[in-house]
Amino acid sequence: MKRFGLDATDIRILSAVQQHGQLSKTKLAEIVNLSPTPCWARLDRLKAAGFIRGYRADIALDQIGDFTQVIVTIALTHHRKADFDRFESFIRSLDEITYCIATGGGMDYVMETVSPSLASFQTLMESLLAAEIGIDRYMTYIATRRVKHGQPNLAKLAAKADK
Repeated sequence: MKRFGLDATDIRILSAVQQHGQLSKTKLAEIVNLSPTPCWARLDRLKAAGFIRGYRADIALDQIGDFTQVIVTIALTHHRKADFDRFESFIRSLDEITYCIATGGGMDYVMETVSPSLASFQTLMESLLAAEIGIDRYMTYIATRRVKHGQPNLAKLAAKADK
């Protein structure tokens, strides 16, 4: 943790907001086992340092309606910085793509898409190919159910990083 300048209390604060989202000053202090004023000061410092990107709700999409979730792996034709930049800029503009990571190995990107239907997903893929953003090949995987979704255990990660 020294590498990031975080101590065990900072990790407890980050873990609490990761698990519970925005909390009142009193509730956060209670969870972290610290008095409210120094706890809030630490939270402000962590926010200012960029450790907290924002707060989000985990919405149960299946309660809203039937959606098609597809995982897509993509390999680009060329591997110059400009090719990656062009692809990533285009992907960021599409609401249907909810998650995208760059990877090493056989594929360059792994994306998660959420669309109202399989037909609308196909339209999305056609627009990606028509955009001429350097896609060489892609593979699609229809998600049938969510097995696990969550965030890493910060306390465990930090403890292992110290070793």
